[in-house]
Amino acid sequence: MEKEKEIIVVPWDFTIKAEHALAHAAKIAKMINARVDLLHIVDRKIKAGEYKKKEAKLNKEALKGQEQYDIEIHMALIPGSIFTSIAEFVNELGASLVVMGTHGMKGMQKITGSWALKVLIGSKVPFIVVQDMPKDMEKYHNIVFPVDFRSENKEKLKMAIFMGKYFDSKVHILKTVTTDKSLLKKTNINLNFAIKYLIQNNIEYEIHDMKRGNLAQQTIQFGESINADLILIMTTKNITVADYMLGAQEQQIIANSSLIPVCCVNPRASFAKVAQFMYG
Repeated sequence: MEKEKEIIVVPWDFTIKAEHALAHAAKIAKMINARVDLLHIVDRKIKAGEYKKKEAKLNKEALKGQEQYDIEIHMALIPGSIFTSIAEFVNELGASLVVMGTHGMKGMQKITGSWALKVLIGSKVPFIVVQDMPKDMEKYHNIVFPVDFRSENKEKLKMAIFMGKYFDSKVHILKTVTTDKSLLKKTNINLNFAIKYLIQNNIEYEIHDMKRGNLAQQTIQFGESINADLILIMTTKNITVADYMLGAQEQQIIANSSLIPVCCVNPRASFAKVAQFMYG
């Protein structure tokens, strides 16, 4: 019996940023033999005639992408809001990953918060948020992996191992430095846990100390210095309106001016069938 394919969802808004996301999704899909689903959200009050036009337009894009990248591409057109319907769709579908394009933080987003962050909150699967085309269609060579005191660090380790195994990536662990003995102990526990499973899965890694200060800014600067292909972060566990208004750390990283793709893992998110890689 043929194994059912993993599903990678690409939210589609007919912009160049969506095309960037499809290129990244195709790169991953080729490596793991997954299919890609283009998802377009329409207004709940859309008229039947307009719905059919959008459906035909989306189908055309799916066929074009299928020919361009030589991968299986499906499409879905659903009424709703991008801030809730994307997460609901991927959760119900049992998708493994979402790859989404973003324009960064521009205009009103600087006041109201990142749209990308609002979209991915609530998803049970990781999001890779991109602003540009992939550097190549072969590997994610260098991955930035910040480690701090939060227990949720262990959840994003699954993604690091997944990327390391499939793309032969090198994981650069950024360890936060603190004078608080309790937080330092928790950070070291997470660091040792990460090292254990990276070694067990034969994934190359390096450890770098992150100085005290703006962690988001330092993460981005470090990513620039090693020409990173991906930054892997956790989202805030209980994100609030204040986080959107003032700028949660991950919000700054997602919209980085270096255009480095960012993989966001929500607390208790589950990357389908990846847990097996934790145990080599």
